[in-house]
Amino acid sequence: FYLLERRLCRCYGWRQEAAPHPSLQLCFPPCRIFVLGIGFFTLCFLMTSLGGQFSAKRLGDSPFTIRTEVMGALESRGVLRRMSDMLELLMKRMDILARLENNTDFHKGNEALFPLDRFQPAAGLMERIQAIAQNVSDIAIKVDQILRNSLMNAKMGDGRRDQCEVPRDPKYPDCAGKVEWMRARWTSDPCYAFFGVDGTECSFLIYLSEVEWFCPPLPWRNQTAAPSPPPLPRAQAAFRSDLAPLLELVGTGKESLSFMKKRIRHLAQQWLWAARRLEQKLKGRQGDQKHILIHIGFLTEESGDVFSPRVLKGGPLGEMVQWADILAALFLLGHSLKVTVSLKELQSNLGVPPGRGNCPLTNPLPFDLIYTDYHGLQQMKQHMGLSFKKYRCRVRVIDTFGTEPAYNHEEYATLRGFRTNWGYWNLHPSQFMTMFPHTPDNSFMGFVSEELNQTERQRIKSNKVSSMAVVYGKEASIWKGKEKFLAILNKYMEIHGTVYYETQRPPEVPAFVKNHGLLPQHEFQQLLRKAKLFIGFGFPYEGPAPLEAIANGCVFLQARFNPPHSSLNHEFFRGKPTSREVSSQHPYAEDFIGKPHVWTVDYNNSEEFEAAIKTILRTQVDPYLPYEYTCEGMLERIHAYIQHQDFCTTPSPPPPAKAQSPAMQSPPSPLVLSPNATHLMWSPSARRDPHAWPPADSLQVWLSEGQHACTETCRRRGLVCEPTFFRFLNKKEVFLQLSITCDSTEYEMNHLYPAVAENVHECYLQKEPLLFSCAGHNSKYRRLCPCRDYREGQVALCRDCL
Repeated sequence: FYLLERRLCRCYGWRQEAAPHPSLQLCFPPCRIFVLGIGFFTLCFLMTSLGGQFSAKRLGDSPFTIRTEVMGALESRGVLRRMSDMLELLMKRMDILARLENNTDFHKGNEALFPLDRFQPAAGLMERIQAIAQNVSDIAIKVDQILRNSLMNAKMGDGRRDQCEVPRDPKYPDCAGKVEWMRARWTSDPCYAFFGVDGTECSFLIYLSEVEWFCPPLPWRNQTAAPSPPPLPRAQAAFRSDLAPLLELVGTGKESLSFMKKRIRHLAQQWLWAARRLEQKLKGRQGDQKHILIHIGFLTEESGDVFSPRVLKGGPLGEMVQWADILAALFLLGHSLKVTVSLKELQSNLGVPPGRGNCPLTNPLPFDLIYTDYHGLQQMKQHMGLSFKKYRCRVRVIDTFGTEPAYNHEEYATLRGFRTNWGYWNLHPSQFMTMFPHTPDNSFMGFVSEELNQTERQRIKSNKVSSMAVVYGKEASIWKGKEKFLAILNKYMEIHGTVYYETQRPPEVPAFVKNHGLLPQHEFQQLLRKAKLFIGFGFPYEGPAPLEAIANGCVFLQARFNPPHSSLNHEFFRGKPTSREVSSQHPYAEDFIGKPHVWTVDYNNSEEFEAAIKTILRTQVDPYLPYEYTCEGMLERIHAYIQHQDFCTTPSPPPPAKAQSPAMQSPPSPLVLSPNATHLMWSPSARRDPHAWPPADSLQVWLSEGQHACTETCRRRGLVCEPTFFRFLNKKEVFLQLSITCDSTEYEMNHLYPAVAENVHECYLQKEPLLFSCAGHNSKYRRLCPCRDYREGQVALCRDCL
């Protein structure tokens, strides 16, 4: 810097100031300012370039200051060389400027332009800059020494860091392979440096044994950890009586959130009444308060948030209806909630280390349960590292159409052709929670419809317009090609629609239809309270609107699908993790409600369609709402799930009954043949596990027909298939009790087992518990089906399940 300053002084004729030493004379302020700028820039560059070398090794630093790649000593010395080259290049360019200046009058009058007294206050600062410039070479030497010592310390840490060898322990067979991976890829994610990995063999082994668990603990490491404080006593869950704090938790900024908050406010009084009734029913048996994270993944920007822009344009609202009701139910049951709709909030709440998601969480998961959807599940897997596998048992996935076991088991789905875009998570099938109870393999979460008091029911009956019909469908595309049905309907009834449009009537909606446009929820409810008929044209599938219409005294008319729609023949279901065959637009309404509230007819048969309309006109119905879709029904169901569903512990084997004789080789089965010899039932003398849920004494074992799944087999007997009971049936003795001949018995992975191939007398038992499934059938097999009873109006719970 000093040489550069002297060269500038000579160049521009600036006078030099006397200095304590002749070799340290400085020119007047114009040159000082220029050199000051160059010196400051160079100093910043030096410290910025070398700062990352040390910040990556200090775990106390903010995780957001960690560099993606930690520079080694050679790279840092390279920075110094590049700085020296830059200064020399600058000096050469100054020589060129000097030659140009000699041919011009540019330097004339400089003293007039820059008077001396204007820069006198900077003298002290210039002295300090001069001292820094004087010692740049010393700084470079010291930095080089620090870098050498840093690498030496990294190798000698704890006295052993240069002597680490990969342990050969049969209990840790993956250790060597993981170390090899770390050698090649440890710089691929900054989270490894965050945990102290620095490229040495010892740091790999420390990380793989103390942060992850692929290698054994190193004997020379200090293994004495501070004793963890005892867990704080659990607070008792207490029913809440005010939903206002929940509205603050939900947040703002998205149309979808505004819609959910409006729904919560609209149903607030019904929720509070239901909570009081359930509190009285439980008589203080609420259980512990849970810490619950609710991450609505489909509303995050990373997933596209396709729903929010469509809320005001007729887009599907079923998912948001369900999420609003889940939030209300969990909050009223007294649990502690965190609500996130962004990836940044999710990472913060989980304690995700900085980086790309390859490392485990920094602290134990602070949540007992996490409610999310498929988008959120994917985001959690990407950012939790190995912790996702550890904590996935706490996840509950809100899954509209369900995920059957054959699609959930990754290896099996891949081998057998069940792999889709949405399955293969290897969760317990009951962790998926559906909108309707279409498969007992998953848990039925549901939603709520508005419940009417007696006065409102009478008012609706007296104000019904018998010749008024409302079409189910807010998007114009649903009406396309339905002119034939509409023309027949128009002969008997006045048709109303709620189709979204911006400037003019959509061309798909006929002129004789009175289109109200998109209506707010309460106005849509008023329209249903006047109408006699609510008619669906096949889409959307399984939405909440038909239940709302039935609850408001409408008859629901829908199309029968022949053949049934499924992933094999219909684009909408293709790729969804279910082989379920949908026989109508709303199977729940068809199977669980039925006539006179629900009519399912063949729309391709004009005579059947017209006859149904004539019959409906003569039929009087009262408003009807299944108990499981009331606020109290949903609270009851979610309370039971939270208190009894535990997927983090392996269920104990069935408790055997007392042996009849000491000579018996194995304890007798807890199942006995029913008095009429048609099925097996739980023996009254068998011991019952008090922690098992549902209680085992609700079990009945039936043998299916060849073309029937267990879901259908149980339903035909007024029962529900219960997949948690498969563990009681998966034994050869059960075949013998049902007088089934087994010439051979094999264990295999198959979602249809346990089953028997009667024509060849071969019996099959299930090898993989995650594949126990109520769904699926094959004409070759008759399946062993575990069935149970259920509470009236609450199919998800057995009679003694609450």
